[in-house]
Amino acid sequence: MLPILRRAFWLFGIAVFLLVMFLPGYSKLQELRDKNRELEADIKKLHIENTLLAEELKKIESDPVYQERITREKMGVVRKGEIPIKLIPEKKR
Repeated sequence: MLPILRRAFWLFGIAVFLLVMFLPGYSKLQELRDKNRELEADIKKLHIENTLLAEELKKIESDPVYQERITREKMGVVRKGEIPIKLIPEKKR
């Protein structure tokens, strides 16, 4: 009976030792996997954004009507003889 108890104690001790040794490493591995998933999702979003920006750049370079619209809206450029009108929103009272 005593050798079985001693063997069970040693097995339990070894199991606890292995758990203490490898649990922090496993936790770190899980954290790194989660971080990797987040970064992969960010990369996907950035690829989509990059594609959209490349399409807009092509459009700006090749479409004169779009170029004019962008310069008018974003830069406030007006043609000669036009009078620019700036609308100022009313403040709420």
